[in-house]
Amino acid sequence: MTFREQINPDRLPAHVAIIMDGNGRWAKQRGMDRVFGHQQGVSAVRQVIEAAAEIGIKYLTLYAFSTENWGRPDEEVSALMSIMVQSLNNETDTLMKNNIRLTAIGDTGRLADDVRERLMETVKITSGSTGLTLVVAMSYSSRWEIMEAARKLAGEIVKGTIDPDTLDEQGFGKYLTTAGIPDPELMIRTSGELRISNFLLWQLAYTELYFTDILWPDFGKEEFYQAIVDFQKRERRFGRTSEQVLEN
Repeated sequence: MTFREQINPDRLPAHVAIIMDGNGRWAKQRGMDRVFGHQQGVSAVRQVIEAAAEIGIKYLTLYAFSTENWGRPDEEVSALMSIMVQSLNNETDTLMKNNIRLTAIGDTGRLADDVRERLMETVKITSGSTGLTLVVAMSYSSRWEIMEAARKLAGEIVKGTIDPDTLDEQGFGKYLTTAGIPDPELMIRTSGELRISNFLLWQLAYTELYFTDILWPDFGKEEFYQAIVDFQKRERRFGRTSEQVLEN
């Protein structure tokens, strides 16, 4: 029985987030430069988006480029930007045909003009789609996001439009870039690394974490389905006892 056949459609995570890691190591193992690995990683992105849409996942967030990635060699950053533009150009029609809405989170003002313009154009073109929402984290870091939210909130407090004593977690969440998007129920990281790497720190508070040694270019539909099956075997208690969970 395949992993897809084992999936219970009634217990799907509404939101899956993925740290796509291992492109560079995948290329190095084959005697190629890192850019080749990033190019091959595009195929894995396509497969995972298709897999998520096919089984009915509502939100899929992909960590495409972190603020820390700006510190990589200029030629690698330039190549990554070029790959992103090419991917957006190639995949926009596919997103539309599959009723997929694209949105982006992160400090997109730092992106190269052509990348930002193409990204925003695709966001606009797909805005009416009602199926899977694909969230691309570009020039993103969670500490940056939380600091930006704190600045906006502080400004509202100074203006007197918000009473800090009435603020709760839900209210603070409205200032995050993911406002209106449910927190991930499952976070997948490839390549064997066992850390979150400044990704959705606020949103991952109660998320199930799934780590695999598979390098991103080798991560396909069946690997994605395997992560879903693993998720469905877990008991999500949110601080309650197993008996309380069963009662509900």
